[in-house]
Amino acid sequence: MIGTPALERTIGRTIANIRRTPYPYRTSHKIELLEVVFADGTALDLLLKDNRRSQLKSAVRRARPAFIDDGRREIEAYRLLAEEGLGTATLYDAREHWLLLERVKGVELWQVGDVEKWVDAATWLACLHKRFSKRPPMSRLLLRYDADYLRIWPDRARRAHPSLERVLRAYDRVVTLLSELSPTMIHGEFYASNIMVAADKIVPIDWEMAGVGPGVLDLAALLTGWGEDERAAIIAGYGNVSSDALYAAQLHNAVQWLGWARNWTPPQEHAHDWLMEAFSAAERLGL
Repeated sequence: MIGTPALERTIGRTIANIRRTPYPYRTSHKIELLEVVFADGTALDLLLKDNRRSQLKSAVRRARPAFIDDGRREIEAYRLLAEEGLGTATLYDAREHWLLLERVKGVELWQVGDVEKWVDAATWLACLHKRFSKRPPMSRLLLRYDADYLRIWPDRARRAHPSLERVLRAYDRVVTLLSELSPTMIHGEFYASNIMVAADKIVPIDWEMAGVGPGVLDLAALLTGWGEDERAAIIAGYGNVSSDALYAAQLHNAVQWLGWARNWTPPQEHAHDWLMEAFSAAERLGL
């Protein structure tokens, strides 16, 4: 997808050698690790990500609805973020269905037991949402997490999990609560496996589901799996948020996971009892 001459033009430096290996931590799309050694002996690690649907892992391709796939979306997200100075990974180059990114050297947030780092992630998230709240991106490449989008998922989840029928009959309340919130740019999958902790920096990655919608969807994703005390600390790091809106977001996130495809199990990094999560959130909402 990109050779040495093109890479030299992109970076503006003479390259002595490039070592290409499959990236072992890919979760969905094909990713290559490029270990670039320059003529002066310095080095740079890059990730070359192929965002074509054909390059998804087979299990993910079977489960992932085709209507949400657009390899250009993540590229657009990184370009928008680069203009805001939020400390996201550097996008070195991109074409329609591939992107060349800085390899962030750190650990995934789910590996960090210190809740303060999760609070830091919530604070970073609040900055993202505030930055785009006054002028949400207009790009058609981004998903729109509006009422029409939210209503897609109950029917998909109902077919795979009939036990949700009672909850989903009252799903209009979830749609109303979320649709009434002011839109902003959201990550779309702000789970701990998509957040790198690099020294003191929080660096979210994998912006394939980036869009415009209620920021509380991202916060609910970040809170997944935590108990009440830890949730309270993380929420405090984000700022004021309606409890009902948060429970609605928690329910939607669960329903979306349950609605991907029949007999599909999320990958390990997103492993969770989403059915229980849905019932818990519904109970808190009084559904």
